[in-house]
This record gives sequence, C-alpha cells and structure tokens, in this order.
Amino acid sequence: MPSPQQRSRLVEEALLARQRAYAPYSRYQVGAAVLTADGQIYVGCNVENAAYPATICAERVALTSAVANGQRDFVALAVATADGGTPCGICRQVMAELGPAMEVYLVNGQGQVVHSTTVKALLPDSFSAASLIAGTSGG
Repeated sequence: MPSPQQRSRLVEEALLARQRAYAPYSRYQVGAAVLTADGQIYVGCNVENAAYPATICAERVALTSAVANGQRDFVALAVATADGGTPCGICRQVMAELGPAMEVYLVNGQGQVVHSTTVKALLPDSFSAASLIAGTSGG
C-alpha cells in the first residue's frame, strides 16, 4: 500500500500526464501513473489515432513504459479523467496481467480521488496464464 505522500505524488503525476494526452477525436483526455514496489513512478497518456484501433490508452502506456524499463512489481495506479472515469476492458485485462494486486485510484480533473478500488474488483475472474495452462491439458 502506498504512503499518503506516494499516493499524492501518484495523483499529481496522473494529472500532469492527462494534460499531455493526444485526443483530437474524442477530446477525452486521460492520464495515468503507476507506482512500482521500488518507489518509481511511470506515466502515460492516451494517444488517439484516426485509425481508431491504433489508439492506446493511458493506463497501458504507463504500464508498458514501466515494463520496458525493467519493472515487474506494481503497487498502485492512478487514472485521471475529467470526471474520474474507470479504465476500459482492455486496460483492465492488462492491469490484471501485470499488477493483479494493485490499488487503483480514479481521479477527477480537480485532483480528487473519487473512487479507490483494486484490480481484482475492476475485473473479477480475469483471464490469466492459469486459463491458458488449463486449456492445454487436452482431452
């Protein structure tokens, strides 16, 4: 569990990342910041594309940036939107894969945490590596 100072910094970083979002089509700006077990914070923002499937969400940018920098142990994730919206289904699946025990803070544009939850609560019974192993048993 992050300290109050870490949580505050995580929220600030998510808000700053939101300002960098490239969202010319939806105008729905999202910023995310992920805290690693060693206290590092990695940020991401959504980046839209005219070919909509090429769009990438802020949560996945933050998490994949952390992974690209050698991180594998995630403590918490803050997601900042105008109204404290929740992550999409694809982001929830990626969160379940990379940080199933993470706390998740949904933050509005004023920097208020409007909801604190967990990855498990956002995506119960997620598809996982265990699902793949179970599917290879033959029969």
